[in-house]
Amino acid sequence: MQMEATEFLASFALVLLLSGCASFQVGSQFQAGRQALLRNNPEQALAYFQRAAQMNPDYVFQAESFREGIWTYLGRAQYATGKLPDARRSFEQALSKNKDDYMARLFLGLTLARNGDRSAALKEIQSGLKELYDWLEYKNATQPFDALWDPSREIRSEIEKDLAMISAKDIDWPKLVSSAEWVGKRMEEEIDYVRRDELEKHKDRDFRPPGLGMEP
Repeated sequence: MQMEATEFLASFALVLLLSGCASFQVGSQFQAGRQALLRNNPEQALAYFQRAAQMNPDYVFQAESFREGIWTYLGRAQYATGKLPDARRSFEQALSKNKDDYMARLFLGLTLARNGDRSAALKEIQSGLKELYDWLEYKNATQPFDALWDPSREIRSEIEKDLAMISAKDIDWPKLVSSAEWVGKRMEEEIDYVRRDELEKHKDRDFRPPGLGMEP
């Protein structure tokens, strides 16, 4: 009986170890792909994201409560390399897993626009932009003691211009597509800015200068 219990524990430990190794491998592939995407090297990013999606098609990147699935990142790399049919399938897959993946919705709209389906594209772009805008507003309103998202409002200001253009039904398509692509890129960069600012805030909270405590 004791031997069986020992074998079970050994097997369980091995499963945990292998699971941890697999998670590390997926995370490493994803992070390498994300850095390549941020460096504007979508071809390299595509290879990393493809491997990550094969290893774990349900992988989700979460940073300071902002979530993007691996299919969104794969689709963005496909979009940037001109593989539009593949990108569309990836974004649709991302939204089937999480309908609140705002970046997937925005880039699905951009993909449809570049494919010439402007009616469907406009709906998705408008929804994606508005959802991102509302999320930024909500985060800053409900978590005032955390690092602020888009503190200079440059992302939200750009979104406001795009939404105003869409509402006026006077669409300059090259301008709208370029602007929405910029919003997507800046939102990705903003994730790292917020993570950096949050880390700095925690460092400040942990620092206690000597000699400022209460006297005994």
